[in-house]
Amino acid sequence: MKPIVASFCTYFLKAEMLHIYRQITSLQRVHTFVIAKIRENAALYPFQDLELLKSSNLSPVFRGRLKYLVRAPALVYRGEFEVIRRVLLRRNPDLMHIYFGNTGVHLLPLIERWDRPCVVSFHGMDVQRRKNERDYEAKLRKLLRLVPLVLVRSRSIAQRLIELDCDPQKIRLNRTGIPLEEFPYLARNVPVAGAWTIVQACRLVPKKGLVTALRAFARFVKAFPRSRFLIAGDGPLRRELEQLVRQLGLQNVVVFLGFLGQSQLRALYEKAHIFMHPSELPPDSNEEGIPNSMLEAMASGLPVVATRHGGIPEAVTDGVNGLLVAERDDDGLVNSLFNLVEDPPRWKTLGASASRTVATEFAQPRQTEFLESAYFEAIEQWRKKALT
Repeated sequence: MKPIVASFCTYFLKAEMLHIYRQITSLQRVHTFVIAKIRENAALYPFQDLELLKSSNLSPVFRGRLKYLVRAPALVYRGEFEVIRRVLLRRNPDLMHIYFGNTGVHLLPLIERWDRPCVVSFHGMDVQRRKNERDYEAKLRKLLRLVPLVLVRSRSIAQRLIELDCDPQKIRLNRTGIPLEEFPYLARNVPVAGAWTIVQACRLVPKKGLVTALRAFARFVKAFPRSRFLIAGDGPLRRELEQLVRQLGLQNVVVFLGFLGQSQLRALYEKAHIFMHPSELPPDSNEEGIPNSMLEAMASGLPVVATRHGGIPEAVTDGVNGLLVAERDDDGLVNSLFNLVEDPPRWKTLGASASRTVATEFAQPRQTEFLESAYFEAIEQWRKKALT
């Protein structure tokens, strides 16, 4: 009989959470159902076995008493603790997989009292500084002590957790799995008359380094005026970035495509020549793991020009399947672009190597196997502990 895993995801699912959907739907050796507070994008991410948490029926007076007199944690005074507890009692899972670290902190009162193991996935933003959340770091440290295993997307995130006193023996790499059949390798030809197409696909947020990318491209396009920079994705910086495009005089060569589905992304990568992703550490320390879009682009055969940030160097080896520069280094970035386009044999070699890297290290079946092994390990640890 397959073990049962409760996959807890507050939002199921935000548009940019395709990697979570892929992970949950690729499981083979366990059965999973989803617990969520909010259902989003149901047509984009269909999933039948979902427990959508109902609102608590606690009265406002009782809530106020729990919050201000008893000083109970938010999970308790909002009534969520009891709602989730009832789901767990009814479904009786062997393990709960919590996405992400900040949700794990919120669920701490439940994790402390539940008689089954939990594992928590950390993806980067959940280890950033949270000055406005009182005691967040102390609670995060407690969470790391309580759970038997911690899943991380990159070694860089693992190091951040170790700095928070997480036992290194608890950490397991849980990389993003890429379905290779959706992003097949394509051998590209050098574009006619220097009409290079450079792409970046990401949320339009500070850590993606889009300002640096635009500044570098502004210099690149002077040498290759028929080139274009296509940006897929949306986010809070869009208006600011569009203004920068106008300031740099790039209106005719930079295109904001908005959020794209998988078939649209695949088509975008097929007509592109280089993937640019100069991530950087913003003031709130929201660090990248390994960007999903970068891996998908690499799988299709695009060489990468990126930065030595977060988990990027764990996928991109400088001079092997891409070129890496320091964060916020638009000089280094534009020089890397020139190095690629002025040496077509190298450009082709790096692109082919990028595809092999993803096929070897990030293919979906392999990552699913690693995840399921972590589930079995955590369940076995709990069983042994229960017997002592």
